[in-house]
Amino acid sequence: MSEKLTHSRLALILLGLLGGTAVCYGAHLDVQASRIVDQLHVLASFSDDTFPAVTRILFTPNDMEARAYVKSLMTEAGLEVREDAMGNIFGKWQGSEPALGSVLTGSHCDAIPLAGMYDGTLGVVGAVEALAALKRAGFKPRRSLEVMMFTSEEPTRFRLSCVGSRALAGALAADTLDVKLDENGTSFQEAANAVGYGGESHQAILDATRIPKGSVDFFVELHIEQGPLLEQEKTDIGVVTAIAAPAALEVHFYGDGGHAGAQLMPLRNDAGLAGAELALAVEAHTLATGAGDSVGTTGIFEVSPNAVNSVPREARLGIDVRDIDGQRRDSVVQSILDSAATIAERRRVKVTTTLINQDPPASCDDRIQSAIAAAAQQLGLSTKHMVSRAYHDSLFMARIAPTGMIFIPCREGWSHRPDEFASEEDIGNGVSALALTMAELSGGSWGDSKSKEEL
Repeated sequence: MSEKLTHSRLALILLGLLGGTAVCYGAHLDVQASRIVDQLHVLASFSDDTFPAVTRILFTPNDMEARAYVKSLMTEAGLEVREDAMGNIFGKWQGSEPALGSVLTGSHCDAIPLAGMYDGTLGVVGAVEALAALKRAGFKPRRSLEVMMFTSEEPTRFRLSCVGSRALAGALAADTLDVKLDENGTSFQEAANAVGYGGESHQAILDATRIPKGSVDFFVELHIEQGPLLEQEKTDIGVVTAIAAPAALEVHFYGDGGHAGAQLMPLRNDAGLAGAELALAVEAHTLATGAGDSVGTTGIFEVSPNAVNSVPREARLGIDVRDIDGQRRDSVVQSILDSAATIAERRRVKVTTTLINQDPPASCDDRIQSAIAAAAQQLGLSTKHMVSRAYHDSLFMARIAPTGMIFIPCREGWSHRPDEFASEEDIGNGVSALALTMAELSGGSWGDSKSKEEL
């Protein structure tokens, strides 16, 4: 691992490229990583489960407390706070040329059941600290700098991921939201209206949320890797080159069920066994691609009536397939659908399949990759160019503006579990790299130094 500067008090020489000529900008960037860790612990306390587990579902009381806390951090940092109809939260530091599109950064604060305290939240509170550190260092942005917290990156409540960023990008239809009810039969509109967001209809909410063209020039997201590579290779910063494309399916098998003792084996049409076969087929079809970037998961497998002495008469599977190659992923999805039909016919059960989403992959912008790599070099940090096999709000922000991502290591690559962990040192490194990247993309100035050439 390369020699590092202490992230709490970084004496930096910042380099900007003006027509190929290196110009020095002296600054003293003070990223308070211990403060970020404290804030992450506060956010973790807003949970439906006991620490270290974090469960924070969209628009629940704990989610609303987390939102209030994030807004208080933005206000404390001197940012102008606003919210949209979808519940996305923005904190803006206006630049010297506010007519230009802003440089936007952020992530999410909702958490799946029994998750950890770093997924998404680092990219929110860390981003607020990045802007605060730039302010303390005397940086003067040209393009406005903005932090945001996205609504419902996780699909937990309404079975749809990245709701807020999809809406911002115009990648969400009202009729999709119309049929996405939670387990209590509540619609997104009803849930949003109940907590002070929303509108008269899903279409009205989407119309009010879509981001105006030209209002964002760049988007950067800071995130834990959620994989093991950076830690294994003892690398400080991941420079993301592409974001994998997700597809989600829901499959239902229906049999007749019956008494586990009285229903003879040759006569059974067991929906549970049909589901088990399909789960194995998901694994087989994914492995058959021979590509390390192809992944398939049966993350939900429920049987009904779910009794030890009853033959399952219904099975529900939630299947997730991802790849950085959209065509290859779609081929796996089709193979899974074909297998579902074949299994249903052989086992004499009925089957229904629903394709919940099938989004294209995204490439990260070369300019942002270069800015991240340059920031890491200035900080004395090692880098690895890598793909994001998990998908993030960045996938949809890439439809709005040039997009990039910064990864930091997380212990054992673990995420979406209570023992998810990132060290204070790595957090400080990531936030410092984010701050310098934001400064570079903003094109501002340090103290009394001359403003940088337009990007």
